Amino acid sequence: MTVPVPDGTPVPVAAPSTWAPLRHPVFRALWIAQFGGNIGTWAQMVGAQWLMGDLGGGGLAIGLVQTAATLPVFLFVVPAGALGDSMDRRKLLLLGQSVMTAAATVLLLVTVIHVVNPVLLLGLTAVMAAGQGLAAPAFQAVQPELVGRDQIPAAALLNGVNANVGRAIGPALGGVLIAAAGPAAAFALNVASFVGLLVVLARWHREVPPRPLGAERVLAAVRTGARYVRNAPRFGAVLARSTVFMVFASSLWALLPILARGPLRLGPSGYGLLLGGIGVGAVLGALVVPAIRARAEPGVVVSAGTLVYAATLVLTGPSRSVPLVAVTLVVTGLTWVAVLSTLNSGAQMVLPDWTRARALAYYQLAIMGGQALGGFVWGLVAQLWGASTALVAAGIGLAVSLPVGWRWAPMAGPTLDPSAEQHLPAPPDVPVTGLGHVLVLIEWRVPDESATAFTEAMRAVGLSRRRTGATLWGLFRDVEDPECFLEAFTVPDWTEHLRQHLERGTAMDRLAEAAARQLVVPGTGPQVRHLVREDS
Repeated sequence: MTVPVPDGTPVPVAAPSTWAPLRHPVFRALWIAQFGGNIGTWAQMVGAQWLMGDLGGGGLAIGLVQTAATLPVFLFVVPAGALGDSMDRRKLLLLGQSVMTAAATVLLLVTVIHVVNPVLLLGLTAVMAAGQGLAAPAFQAVQPELVGRDQIPAAALLNGVNANVGRAIGPALGGVLIAAAGPAAAFALNVASFVGLLVVLARWHREVPPRPLGAERVLAAVRTGARYVRNAPRFGAVLARSTVFMVFASSLWALLPILARGPLRLGPSGYGLLLGGIGVGAVLGALVVPAIRARAEPGVVVSAGTLVYAATLVLTGPSRSVPLVAVTLVVTGLTWVAVLSTLNSGAQMVLPDWTRARALAYYQLAIMGGQALGGFVWGLVAQLWGASTALVAAGIGLAVSLPVGWRWAPMAGPTLDPSAEQHLPAPPDVPVTGLGHVLVLIEWRVPDESATAFTEAMRAVGLSRRRTGATLWGLFRDVEDPECFLEAFTVPDWTEHLRQHLERGTAMDRLAEAAARQLVVPGTGPQVRHLVREDS
């Protein structure tokens, strides 16, 4: 692990213990409550998938349960991310959790009174997913403020272990409850777990950071978040790798219940115990992955884990041996948590606080969108050619995708520091903040021998301007005065430009501009002009 010093040079430091984040009381309370929530959610999922089979659903219908549990997240998560950067994240978590609790309670009631049908089952599953979509970006965004930047990788790994052990215990417990009392018992467990998390959130007294310019409007915040993501190459690489991985890797979660009911001839308890192997692998991951990360770059960890996961799909698909599948799923759990925790921590480490929730919404979009698409595609393949063939095809596809990721979404690069830093000079004192489009012109004087290096350095500056609010950006050179370069960019309004100065600056933005300043004519500095559009 490395951290940047003021000049940007990475310095090796000892990685925090995997368990260090649990020393923070709020993180620990939320982690434990989330563990209960994960158990309940996965008990509900296995109950829903099993109930769909009991209601006469085939491979496609069972696969659609996963789609219903993920597609609404895909639809809601981007505006939820904007809300997470515009309002108190704790209140947004409470809202999302309340929606999930209400939908889970209704599903329990309609199951108990025997009026549930496939459409109602899918609909209520989708409402729960909508609540998850509201809460997911805010939950990811609060992690750094709970544990600190140096413990983000450990916190991401612990959250991955939490989710996967919950994914193992939940179905196993759900299978026992289904066998003993039917799917309604699994749904009741889910309701109870949601209530526990609501209590923890209600008792958390979060300090809301000050906003000098007030909260952003939601639609404007959505546009700003999208602009940030488009101009953050390292974060974009994480999104691309996450999407491709999930489209293929989600085949296991969609098709394992079909494999259990069919070729492996297992009941709900046996299916739950199969998933227990994944939980064992996740726990092993908590012990093994930190040592791997200390010796390998994140991109290597993701690529190696992806290749091993692909091999487990190919082995699991045609196997008719329950012990072999169970052992293979242990490896599956380890590689799943290694890949996703590395991607998750990679996403959080490069994002500043001011846009963390809305940018992480796109990470959730990649994860849930890939899972929703995978659930549909591999469920359809299973319906046509069988679950075994679908798993083998997904494994081969995942392995083939690796060279594409190496070429188009590299994760390597210098250490980035997204910590807040107000590095820009004070903006002009303009009494009216509601002015229209702003054009900022910055004149740089650069000696001819430094022109090429300056142009290259300004590419990073241009990305910085766009990430923090610029809608258009360009660098121009005067043909009559070759030493004169003119940087020009537009901002939607004066308030947005003030946010660039007062709220959105980071250490990595300062370093980008400092690299350009080192190349100017000695004794000169950039000359700035601000113009406001008058013809609108």
